[in-house]
Amino acid sequence: MSNDPQNSLMRQTVLPTLSLFTSMGTLVCCALPALLVTLGMGATLAGFIGAVPWITAISDYKAYVFAGAGIMLALAAFMQWRARYAPCPADPAKAKACMRLRKISWAILGFSILIYLVGFFFAFLAADIFYG
Repeated sequence: MSNDPQNSLMRQTVLPTLSLFTSMGTLVCCALPALLVTLGMGATLAGFIGAVPWITAISDYKAYVFAGAGIMLALAAFMQWRARYAPCPADPAKAKACMRLRKISWAILGFSILIYLVGFFFAFLAADIFYG
């Protein structure tokens, strides 16, 4: 791994942000329809599918969507963990920004994992729990 601070900052921001988008994808494609049906909002789901018809095509491949998102989250967590002691710039202002960016990256990653787990619950577990 290079010690280039710019490269390290890029890894700290890009992978957590990509993991956030993949987690949001799992939430929209699979968890939101399951949640709407569970809450008895079938008409809302019908309107949602009418506005965004490609959701049903993505939902057919929800296992692949969740696997891809899980891989992205694992990769982002690994890269965050690996870069936890990466050097920040010597300039105090830049060092402070670097440390703040690291905290923000961990927050984004944690939020992404939370979204992923909520999506996983509603896509794979909720129907079995609520409807046995």
